Amino acid sequence: MPEAAENAALSISATKMKVTEKDVAYVADLANLELTEDERSVLLRDLNSILDYMDRLNQLDTTDVPPMAQVSDRYGVDQSKTGSARFAYASREDILEGLRKSLPHEVALQNAPDSDGTFFKVPKVIER
Repeated sequence: MPEAAENAALSISATKMKVTEKDVAYVADLANLELTEDERSVLLRDLNSILDYMDRLNQLDTTDVPPMAQVSDRYGVDQSKTGSARFAYASREDILEGLRKSLPHEVALQNAPDSDGTFFKVPKVIER
């Protein structure tokens, strides 16, 4: 991990998580975002609000709370079953070929304007 990324990660991993203006600027730069000063302050406030809420949730005692596959089984069709078993109707076996067979790799590459024999070659669209 680059030193700057490690420092950013360390600055928000303290017991009381806190995002700084430097963290927002660093992440915006990584995402190639140009933020106004107002946008940075709103983002800083929102991120710290989220982390504060996560701290509050971490204080809850969930020792006796069983893991859940579904938040609510209210919409399950089979009322005689509980939990995720009520939703068994919604799952299906995987279909390897889908609705139609996929185009063979070699044929797809034949139609490419440029390839290296394995991948399509496309022009770079993001510049930094």
